[in-house]
Amino acid sequence: MEVEKVETQQQQKMKQVHLFYCVESEELARNVAAHSELITLQSINWRNFDDGFPNLFINNAENLRGQHVAFLASFSSPGVIFEQLSVIYALPRLFVASFSLVLPFFPTGSFERMEEEGDVATAFTMARILSNIPISRGGPTSLVIYDIHALQERFYFGDHVLPLFVTGIPLLKQRLHQLPESDKIVVAFPDDGAWKRFHKLLDHFPMVVCAKVREGDKRIVRIKEGNPAGCHVVIVDDLVQSGGTLIECQKVLAAHGATKVSAYVTHGVFPKRSWERFTHKNNGMENAFAYFWITDSCPHTVKAIANKPPFEVLSLAGSIADALQI
Repeated sequence: MEVEKVETQQQQKMKQVHLFYCVESEELARNVAAHSELITLQSINWRNFDDGFPNLFINNAENLRGQHVAFLASFSSPGVIFEQLSVIYALPRLFVASFSLVLPFFPTGSFERMEEEGDVATAFTMARILSNIPISRGGPTSLVIYDIHALQERFYFGDHVLPLFVTGIPLLKQRLHQLPESDKIVVAFPDDGAWKRFHKLLDHFPMVVCAKVREGDKRIVRIKEGNPAGCHVVIVDDLVQSGGTLIECQKVLAAHGATKVSAYVTHGVFPKRSWERFTHKNNGMENAFAYFWITDSCPHTVKAIANKPPFEVLSLAGSIADALQI
Protein backbone atom coordinates (compact mmCIF):
# COMPACT_ATOMS: atom_id res chain seq x y z
CA MET A 1 0.00 0.00 0.00
CA GLU A 2 2.83 2.38 0.88
CA VAL A 3 4.53 1.67 -2.48
CA GLU A 4 1.28 2.37 -4.35
CA LYS A 5 0.87 5.60 -2.38
CA VAL A 6 4.37 6.78 -3.27
CA GLU A 7 3.80 5.93 -6.96
CA THR A 8 0.51 7.86 -6.94
CA GLN A 9 2.22 10.88 -5.38
CA GLN A 10 4.96 10.75 -8.01
CA GLN A 11 2.39 10.58 -10.81
CA GLN A 12 0.55 13.57 -9.36
CA LYS A 13 3.79 15.59 -9.44
CA MET A 14 4.37 14.85 -13.12
CA LYS A 15 3.31 17.41 -15.71
CA GLN A 16 0.90 17.08 -18.60
CA VAL A 17 2.87 18.74 -21.39
CA HIS A 18 1.51 20.17 -24.65
CA LEU A 19 4.27 19.70 -27.22
CA PHE A 20 4.45 21.85 -30.35
CA TYR A 21 7.06 21.20 -33.02
CA CYS A 22 8.52 22.56 -36.24
CA VAL A 23 7.85 20.83 -39.56
CA GLU A 24 11.09 18.92 -39.83
CA SER A 25 10.92 17.67 -36.22
CA GLU A 26 7.49 16.07 -36.59
CA GLU A 27 8.78 12.49 -36.57
CA LEU A 28 10.91 13.09 -33.48
CA ALA A 29 7.98 14.84 -31.76
CA ARG A 30 5.73 11.85 -32.42
CA ASN A 31 8.38 9.54 -30.98
CA VAL A 32 8.68 11.75 -27.89
CA ALA A 33 4.91 11.63 -27.37
CA ALA A 34 4.94 7.85 -27.79
CA HIS A 35 7.22 7.62 -24.75
CA SER A 36 4.76 9.25 -22.36
CA GLU A 37 1.00 9.49 -21.94
CA LEU A 38 1.65 12.86 -20.29
CA ILE A 39 2.78 14.45 -23.58
CA THR A 40 0.11 15.66 -26.00
CA LEU A 41 1.08 16.82 -29.47
CA GLN A 42 -0.20 20.19 -30.65
CA SER A 43 0.09 21.75 -34.07
CA ILE A 44 0.93 25.00 -35.82
CA ASN A 45 -0.14 26.14 -39.28
CA TRP A 46 3.19 26.89 -40.97
CA ARG A 47 2.09 29.17 -43.81
CA ASN A 48 3.68 32.01 -45.77
CA PHE A 49 2.40 35.21 -47.27
CA ASP A 50 3.02 35.82 -50.98
CA ASP A 51 6.18 37.77 -50.14
CA GLY A 52 7.64 34.72 -48.38
CA PHE A 53 7.38 35.95 -44.82
CA PRO A 54 5.69 33.65 -42.27
CA ASN A 55 1.92 33.60 -41.78
CA LEU A 56 1.66 31.47 -38.65
CA PHE A 57 -1.22 30.23 -36.50
CA ILE A 58 -1.00 28.39 -33.17
CA ASN A 59 -3.86 25.91 -33.03
CA ASN A 60 -5.71 25.39 -29.75
CA ALA A 61 -4.15 28.58 -28.32
CA GLU A 62 -7.21 29.48 -26.23
CA ASN A 63 -6.92 26.19 -24.30
CA LEU A 64 -3.26 26.62 -23.32
CA ARG A 65 -3.85 28.95 -20.37
CA GLY A 66 -2.47 27.42 -17.21
CA GLN A 67 -0.95 24.52 -19.14
CA HIS A 68 2.66 23.33 -19.41
CA VAL A 69 3.84 23.96 -22.97
CA ALA A 70 6.95 22.94 -24.89
CA PHE A 71 8.31 23.49 -28.38
CA LEU A 72 10.64 21.10 -30.25
CA ALA A 73 12.84 23.19 -32.55
CA SER A 74 15.34 22.45 -35.30
CA PHE A 75 17.52 25.33 -36.46
CA SER A 76 18.86 23.40 -39.43
CA SER A 77 19.38 26.49 -41.58
CA PRO A 78 19.11 30.27 -41.15
CA GLY A 79 16.01 30.23 -43.36
CA VAL A 80 13.87 28.33 -40.83
CA ILE A 81 15.01 30.09 -37.67
CA PHE A 82 12.88 33.25 -37.93
CA GLU A 83 9.53 31.48 -38.26
CA GLN A 84 10.34 29.23 -35.30
CA LEU A 85 11.51 32.14 -33.16
CA SER A 86 8.21 33.88 -33.88
CA VAL A 87 6.35 30.91 -32.40
CA ILE A 88 8.84 30.48 -29.56
CA TYR A 89 8.34 34.10 -28.52
CA ALA A 90 4.54 33.82 -28.78
CA LEU A 91 3.89 30.64 -26.79
CA PRO A 92 4.99 31.90 -23.32
CA ARG A 93 2.69 34.92 -23.70
CA LEU A 94 -0.43 32.74 -23.85
CA PHE A 95 -0.60 32.65 -20.02
CA VAL A 96 0.95 29.18 -19.94
CA ALA A 97 2.03 27.65 -16.62
CA SER A 98 5.54 27.00 -17.94
CA PHE A 99 7.42 26.96 -21.22
CA SER A 100 10.21 24.61 -22.33
CA LEU A 101 12.21 24.90 -25.53
CA VAL A 102 13.95 21.77 -26.78
CA LEU A 103 16.72 22.60 -29.24
CA PRO A 104 18.60 19.30 -29.54
CA PHE A 105 21.38 20.77 -31.69
CA PHE A 106 22.70 24.28 -31.00
CA PRO A 107 23.89 24.94 -34.57
CA THR A 108 26.14 27.94 -34.07
CA GLY A 109 28.04 26.24 -31.26
CA SER A 110 31.25 25.75 -33.23
CA PHE A 111 31.52 29.47 -33.91
CA GLU A 112 32.08 30.67 -30.37
CA ARG A 113 35.51 32.29 -30.57
CA MET A 114 36.92 35.56 -31.84
CA GLU A 115 40.46 34.80 -32.96
CA GLU A 116 41.05 38.14 -34.68
CA GLU A 117 39.36 41.51 -34.85
CA GLY A 118 36.34 41.24 -37.14
CA ASP A 119 35.38 37.65 -36.30
CA VAL A 120 31.71 37.35 -35.31
CA ALA A 121 30.89 34.91 -32.51
CA THR A 122 27.52 33.73 -33.79
CA ALA A 123 27.09 31.32 -30.88
CA PHE A 124 26.93 34.32 -28.56
CA THR A 125 24.42 36.03 -30.87
CA MET A 126 22.13 32.98 -30.85
CA ALA A 127 22.37 32.73 -27.07
CA ARG A 128 21.34 36.38 -26.75
CA ILE A 129 18.33 35.80 -29.02
CA LEU A 130 17.18 32.80 -26.99
CA SER A 131 17.82 34.66 -23.73
CA ASN A 132 15.12 37.17 -24.69
CA ILE A 133 12.27 34.65 -24.89
CA PRO A 134 9.43 36.20 -22.85
CA ILE A 135 8.99 34.88 -19.34
CA SER A 136 5.90 32.71 -18.85
CA ARG A 137 3.70 32.67 -15.76
CA GLY A 138 5.96 29.90 -14.42
CA GLY A 139 9.14 31.93 -14.80
CA PRO A 140 12.12 31.61 -17.17
CA THR A 141 12.08 29.28 -20.16
CA SER A 142 13.69 25.87 -19.72
CA LEU A 143 16.09 25.40 -22.64
CA VAL A 144 17.11 21.80 -23.36
CA ILE A 145 20.25 21.34 -25.49
CA TYR A 146 22.23 18.16 -26.19
CA ASP A 147 26.03 18.07 -26.14
CA ILE A 148 26.67 21.73 -26.84
CA HIS A 149 29.96 22.08 -28.71
CA ALA A 150 31.86 24.35 -26.31
CA LEU A 151 31.13 24.02 -22.61
CA GLN A 152 31.77 27.70 -21.93
CA GLU A 153 28.70 28.52 -24.02
CA ARG A 154 26.50 27.76 -21.00
CA PHE A 155 27.60 31.17 -19.70
CA TYR A 156 26.36 32.97 -22.81
CA PHE A 157 22.71 32.71 -21.77
CA GLY A 158 20.94 35.41 -19.77
CA ASP A 159 18.67 35.04 -16.77
CA HIS A 160 15.44 34.75 -18.81
CA VAL A 161 16.31 31.14 -19.73
CA LEU A 162 17.44 28.17 -17.68
CA PRO A 163 19.69 26.06 -19.92
CA LEU A 164 19.55 22.33 -19.28
CA PHE A 165 22.52 20.65 -20.92
CA VAL A 166 21.94 16.97 -21.63
CA THR A 167 24.13 14.32 -23.29
CA GLY A 168 23.43 11.53 -25.75
CA ILE A 169 26.22 9.35 -24.33
CA PRO A 170 23.84 7.08 -22.32
CA LEU A 171 22.28 6.02 -25.65
CA LEU A 172 25.72 5.03 -26.92
CA LYS A 173 26.56 3.09 -23.75
CA GLN A 174 23.30 1.15 -24.00
CA ARG A 175 24.03 0.27 -27.64
CA LEU A 176 27.62 -0.78 -26.95
CA HIS A 177 26.51 -3.22 -24.26
CA GLN A 178 24.27 -4.89 -26.86
CA LEU A 179 27.18 -5.65 -29.18
CA PRO A 180 28.91 -9.03 -29.31
CA GLU A 181 32.29 -8.97 -27.59
CA SER A 182 31.33 -5.81 -25.73
CA ASP A 183 34.21 -6.58 -23.37
CA LYS A 184 36.68 -5.82 -26.19
CA ILE A 185 35.52 -2.27 -26.90
CA VAL A 186 37.91 0.65 -26.62
CA VAL A 187 36.68 4.25 -26.76
CA ALA A 188 38.80 6.71 -28.76
CA PHE A 189 38.69 10.50 -28.75
CA PRO A 190 39.88 12.50 -31.78
CA ASP A 191 41.42 15.21 -29.58
CA ASP A 192 41.85 16.40 -26.01
CA GLY A 193 38.66 18.45 -26.24
CA ALA A 194 36.51 15.39 -26.84
CA TRP A 195 38.33 13.54 -24.04
CA LYS A 196 37.66 16.35 -21.57
CA ARG A 197 33.97 16.39 -22.48
CA PHE A 198 33.18 12.69 -22.42
CA HIS A 199 35.79 10.57 -20.65
CA LYS A 200 34.05 10.65 -17.25
CA LEU A 201 30.87 9.33 -18.85
CA LEU A 202 32.76 6.43 -20.44
CA ASP A 203 35.41 5.71 -17.82
CA HIS A 204 34.61 1.98 -17.57
CA PHE A 205 35.98 1.50 -21.13
CA PRO A 206 39.68 1.48 -22.01
CA MET A 207 40.56 4.68 -23.86
CA VAL A 208 42.68 5.98 -26.70
CA VAL A 209 43.33 9.69 -27.16
CA CYS A 210 44.36 11.00 -30.56
CA ALA A 211 45.84 14.37 -31.43
CA LYS A 212 46.38 16.47 -34.51
CA VAL A 213 50.04 17.36 -35.01
CA ARG A 214 51.60 19.62 -37.61
CA GLU A 215 54.20 18.25 -39.98
CA GLY A 216 55.27 20.99 -42.33
CA ASP A 217 52.13 22.31 -43.99
CA LYS A 218 50.08 19.26 -43.07
CA ARG A 219 48.13 18.37 -39.93
CA ILE A 220 48.05 14.65 -39.30
CA VAL A 221 46.41 12.52 -36.62
CA ARG A 222 48.50 10.47 -34.24
CA ILE A 223 47.75 8.37 -31.18
CA LYS A 224 48.71 10.34 -28.09
CA GLU A 225 47.96 7.63 -25.54
CA GLY A 226 46.29 4.23 -25.30
CA ASN A 227 46.46 1.02 -27.33
CA PRO A 228 43.77 0.01 -29.86
CA ALA A 229 45.37 -3.31 -30.87
CA GLY A 230 43.00 -6.28 -31.06
CA CYS A 231 39.91 -4.27 -30.09
CA HIS A 232 36.76 -2.77 -31.56
CA VAL A 233 37.49 0.94 -31.27
CA VAL A 234 34.63 3.46 -31.11
CA ILE A 235 35.53 7.09 -31.87
CA VAL A 236 33.38 9.49 -29.82
CA ASP A 237 32.77 13.18 -30.49
CA ASP A 238 29.96 15.71 -30.17
CA LEU A 239 29.42 16.44 -33.88
CA VAL A 240 30.64 15.76 -37.38
CA GLN A 241 30.79 18.15 -40.33
CA SER A 242 32.90 16.97 -43.28
CA GLY A 243 34.13 13.90 -41.40
CA GLY A 244 37.77 14.38 -42.36
CA THR A 245 39.07 14.05 -38.80
CA LEU A 246 37.11 10.83 -38.21
CA ILE A 247 38.51 9.31 -41.39
CA GLU A 248 42.08 10.16 -40.39
CA CYS A 249 41.46 8.73 -36.90
CA GLN A 250 40.12 5.52 -38.44
CA LYS A 251 43.23 5.13 -40.56
CA VAL A 252 45.65 5.55 -37.67
CA LEU A 253 43.65 3.26 -35.38
CA ALA A 254 43.51 0.53 -38.02
CA ALA A 255 47.25 0.94 -38.62
CA HIS A 256 47.83 0.33 -34.90
CA GLY A 257 45.93 -2.93 -34.86
CA ALA A 258 42.26 -2.11 -34.23
CA THR A 259 40.17 -5.05 -35.45
CA LYS A 260 37.16 -2.80 -36.12
CA VAL A 261 36.54 0.93 -35.97
CA SER A 262 33.16 2.58 -35.38
CA ALA A 263 32.08 6.14 -34.62
CA TYR A 264 29.50 7.94 -32.51
CA VAL A 265 28.55 11.61 -32.72
CA THR A 266 25.52 13.18 -31.11
CA HIS A 267 25.00 15.58 -34.01
CA GLY A 268 25.38 14.31 -37.57
CA VAL A 269 25.48 17.65 -39.38
CA PHE A 270 27.08 16.42 -42.64
CA PRO A 271 26.74 19.54 -44.84
CA LYS A 272 26.81 18.97 -48.60
CA ARG A 273 25.95 15.27 -48.15
CA SER A 274 29.35 14.56 -46.63
CA TRP A 275 27.81 11.45 -45.02
CA GLU A 276 28.33 9.78 -48.39
CA ARG A 277 32.03 9.44 -47.55
CA PHE A 278 31.11 6.86 -44.92
CA THR A 279 28.62 4.61 -46.68
CA HIS A 280 29.68 1.05 -47.39
CA LYS A 281 28.93 1.57 -51.07
CA ASN A 282 31.62 4.22 -51.30
CA ASN A 283 34.60 2.42 -52.82
CA GLY A 284 37.10 4.70 -51.12
CA MET A 285 35.73 3.85 -47.66
CA GLU A 286 34.64 0.24 -48.17
CA ASN A 287 33.59 -1.03 -44.73
CA ALA A 288 36.07 1.31 -43.01
CA PHE A 289 33.53 1.93 -40.22
CA ALA A 290 31.67 -1.05 -38.81
CA TYR A 291 29.01 1.23 -37.26
CA PHE A 292 28.38 4.93 -37.39
CA TRP A 293 25.89 6.03 -34.71
CA ILE A 294 24.19 9.42 -34.68
CA THR A 295 21.13 10.73 -32.84
CA ASP A 296 18.07 12.29 -34.45
CA SER A 297 19.08 15.81 -33.40
CA CYS A 298 19.51 16.75 -37.09
CA PRO A 299 16.31 15.54 -38.82
CA HIS A 300 17.50 16.19 -42.39
CA THR A 301 20.45 13.86 -41.88
CA VAL A 302 18.25 11.14 -40.37
CA LYS A 303 16.14 11.07 -43.53
CA ALA A 304 19.18 11.11 -45.80
CA ILE A 305 21.02 8.19 -44.16
CA ALA A 306 18.00 5.93 -43.62
CA ASN A 307 18.83 2.28 -44.39
CA LYS A 308 22.39 3.18 -45.43
CA PRO A 309 25.07 1.14 -43.62
CA PRO A 310 27.03 1.76 -41.47
CA PHE A 311 24.63 4.38 -40.09
CA GLU A 312 22.31 3.72 -37.14
CA VAL A 313 20.15 6.32 -35.42
CA LEU A 314 19.91 6.36 -31.62
CA SER A 315 16.78 8.34 -30.84
CA LEU A 316 16.71 11.13 -28.27
CA ALA A 317 12.94 10.73 -27.90
CA GLY A 318 12.96 9.02 -24.50
CA SER A 319 15.55 11.41 -23.13
CA ILE A 320 13.55 14.42 -24.32
CA ALA A 321 10.38 13.04 -22.75
CA ASP A 322 12.24 12.73 -19.43
CA ALA A 323 13.69 16.24 -19.74
CA LEU A 324 10.22 17.72 -20.18
CA GLN A 325 9.34 16.48 -16.69
CA ILE A 326 12.19 18.30 -14.98
